Amino acid sequence: MQENKNLSEINIEDQKIIDNKELNIWEALIPVIILMSLLAYNIFYADGAWLGDYSNQYILLIGGFIAAVVGFLNKVTWQRMIAEIWENWKSVFVPIMILFLVGALAGTWLVSGIIPAMVYYGLQVLSPEIFLPASVIIAAIISIATGSSWTTSATVGIALVGIGSALGIPTGMIAGAVISGAYFGDKMSPLSDTTNLAPAMAGTDLFTHIKYMAYTTVPTIIITLIVFSILSTTIDTTGNADVSNLLASIKNTFHISPWLFLVPGIVIVMILLKTKPLVALGTGVVLAAIFGFIFQGDVLDALAESRFQSVVNAVLTDTQVQTDNEKLTELFSAGGMNGMLWTIFLIICAMVFGGIMDAIGALAKITKALLSIASSVFGLFASTVVSCLGLNIVASDQYLALVIPGKMFKKAYEDKGLAPENLSRTLEDSGTVTSVLIPWNTCGAYQSGVLGVGVGEYAIYAVFNYLSPFMTLLFAAFRIKIREISKK
Repeated sequence: MQENKNLSEINIEDQKIIDNKELNIWEALIPVIILMSLLAYNIFYADGAWLGDYSNQYILLIGGFIAAVVGFLNKVTWQRMIAEIWENWKSVFVPIMILFLVGALAGTWLVSGIIPAMVYYGLQVLSPEIFLPASVIIAAIISIATGSSWTTSATVGIALVGIGSALGIPTGMIAGAVISGAYFGDKMSPLSDTTNLAPAMAGTDLFTHIKYMAYTTVPTIIITLIVFSILSTTIDTTGNADVSNLLASIKNTFHISPWLFLVPGIVIVMILLKTKPLVALGTGVVLAAIFGFIFQGDVLDALAESRFQSVVNAVLTDTQVQTDNEKLTELFSAGGMNGMLWTIFLIICAMVFGGIMDAIGALAKITKALLSIASSVFGLFASTVVSCLGLNIVASDQYLALVIPGKMFKKAYEDKGLAPENLSRTLEDSGTVTSVLIPWNTCGAYQSGVLGVGVGEYAIYAVFNYLSPFMTLLFAAFRIKIREISKK
């Protein structure tokens, strides 16, 4: 779940799908084909640096420009395009503020000793043999409780990446485990906005949707746990002796105390009590700063001329705490708000491309084309999955990946005699969970920025996320738990 809207703020009935009869399917696909070609060239041939550090951002803007040209040629005014871009930007204003706060949170939690304490105690509890499956379970529990994969990554996710890195586990594996568990919990939690949005779009109720979704989601998370358990046996970790050295190094650098866990505990309780994310995370930053003055005076003295300046730097810019262990020195670094700028710029550019594609009617045209080829029941499910995946790529936002296919395919499911929970489950299995696998999608950009692990590094290990669409198609192919509308 993204933290940018509550369900009441999404205004489901106001979501308009812009159609454009002047536009044909090939014209609608031109910006997509060019975008994907440029991104593929940048990733596979230019090592992500074709246009500099901000290559993907520039490519999204180029794609938006191409889409605008197509729109002009098909009688779409620039006013409409600007209006849609503005609507998209407004929708991500709160997530951008959250990203800034997460950057500040990472910096202050580092210099206050909270993250080092999590790593210190975690190293003693989570052994390499069980670390990956345990990370899936921990992330799932927190996500079910909070209803938010975003909050899960910003709290326990950061800690688990730190602990796992200290154990010598590849960060891509750790991030994949965290994201798998977080999105399982996100899907199954009644507190999640996407879990409420999907049944609202399809025309069923929340708990029928969750119950029906469990048929595909539970087998998928079981397979995910098995995969991570097997992966755990293949990891060449640092071993117990090195862990002892790490513990000693952390203890020598920071004042480690269980009292430090009060801060993350308070933040999680605030989120469970439905406190606004900005307020909860902001509280976490302020409390961490105070705890830094109380517990980590020596650390703050070593970072800048004054302790206050050290805290300000931790909030705003790069911070690295020197230890007597090279691995820990590399681990105990944070970019503050400045470290989130790349991710924020990516989201802004993605919203430009998605807004123009919506304004010229390309999103509606592509979805209708998919709907037109869905002649069989399996074809209908497959078209829904492809539509959700495509919109996560093109529109760069998981809400649009639920809303547009939900509205477009609702009647088709009714015409096939299928109960609405079939559609709501498919929307979640293919729209919600795959958003995090797209680098320029708001979810992929967020998770990558928060966990400090590139989408390309964790995507192959986000087993639950890429397995979910295949599971829903498997159930459709063999007509397993495909509920039909009751006939009187």
